[in-house]
Amino acid sequence: MQKKKVLICLLVLCLKTTDIASGVVLEDTYQKWIQYKDDCIQMIMNEPLSPGGLFCNRTFDRYACWPDAPAGSLVNISCPFYLPWYEKVSQGVVRRRCGSDGLWERDDSGHVWRDRSQCEEEEEVTSHELWFKQMMVNFRMVYTVGYSISLLTLSTALVILLSFRKLRCSRNYIHANLFLSLILRAVSVIIKDTMLERHWGREIVKQTDVGEMLSHQAAIGCRMAQAVMQYCVLANHCWFFGEAVYLYSVLIASVFFDNNKHLPYICLGWGEFFWYLLMLKD
Repeated sequence: MQKKKVLICLLVLCLKTTDIASGVVLEDTYQKWIQYKDDCIQMIMNEPLSPGGLFCNRTFDRYACWPDAPAGSLVNISCPFYLPWYEKVSQGVVRRRCGSDGLWERDDSGHVWRDRSQCEEEEEVTSHELWFKQMMVNFRMVYTVGYSISLLTLSTALVILLSFRKLRCSRNYIHANLFLSLILRAVSVIIKDTMLERHWGREIVKQTDVGEMLSHQAAIGCRMAQAVMQYCVLANHCWFFGEAVYLYSVLIASVFFDNNKHLPYICLGWGEFFWYLLMLKD
């Protein structure tokens, strides 16, 4: 439980300055943080006590190691070496202020005041990165509009096929299921993108935002949306295959299937659901 809390704190620290923190970097940062903490505890236990007078006690606040400080002084210590971007901020310092009463000063929110601005990674965004991000935003907008138009037109076609009795035959039943698989694919992609943007695409402002992003509800919802989307894509391809099988049966092997029996095509187009569940279980 202690390790989980520390990992979340380090993840908050990394996500405040970078968009993506890989598991390898996070684990390496955690191991360095453990070493930094152990060194700090050794310092706290072994350093001789300060001479008489008011002073703020040495402490480790999970970010930096602070020595004893005389009352009314400003304490500067080097940026912690466990930071993933330490090489860029090795000359920087983190500050605390010891009050005249011998207590570490606090901010308006009641937390101990600390200035770590010099230890934060500077975002270096090149023109190429800006161009790439803008291109991805435009690409997503284009395919979202495309899926929306397809959703509208396919829904209209599906209603027409199912509304008129004269259009009800095996060929049109196969067409209708193909249209339905395309509709479900478009809907699942839009829902998946919306959930990802809602849970993991927003800006991190406070620590509770990270808790919500890492919550089980957010993870299971996004995973379910991804699984449903993959199944709809698979069903879509299976119905394309079903269309090919039907065309083959009509043009070459008319005895392959009876024209009035479309149940085998239903099993072919949607039956991979059970196989897909077995894959997810594994």
